[in-house]
Amino acid sequence: MAERHLRPVGKDCLVAFGGNLYSVPARRVRPRQLVEIRATKSQIMLHSTMADSSGETLLATHPRAIGRGVRVVEEAHWDGLPTGKGRRTTTGDVLPQPRRERPWGEETGPLRALLNRAAATHIEVGRRPLSVYDELTGTRPFTTRPSTRETS
Repeated sequence: MAERHLRPVGKDCLVAFGGNLYSVPARRVRPRQLVEIRATKSQIMLHSTMADSSGETLLATHPRAIGRGVRVVEEAHWDGLPTGKGRRTTTGDVLPQPRRERPWGEETGPLRALLNRAAATHIEVGRRPLSVYDELTGTRPFTTRPSTRETS
């Protein structure tokens, strides 16, 4: 008989269960993804909630930790995680492409006009009295005349 639970995967590819942490393969999960834990007295099996292309859901199997505060990690599960050297924070084999920024002065259009203080001072803005909005919405402006109850 096995207990079954859903738990999220941490950024470090560890799943918390029973006061302990168990690893899952970094290349097969993403942070905050829910995984199913099937726990027996001696074993922890971590399953994906969706089958992969081959129909497999099993991500990892670990012996159940004795006590609390234990990390049960298979080092190969961390392949693909950033090492902490440099600024790389993503996993996978695709390297980020450098930005192709245009040199200053090439921007045109309304956004550039708003950013350019001199050009923005020449924008015409329509002006109308506030009573126009009262007429459009069918409301009356607030008045301070006394109500009929106060005068009686």
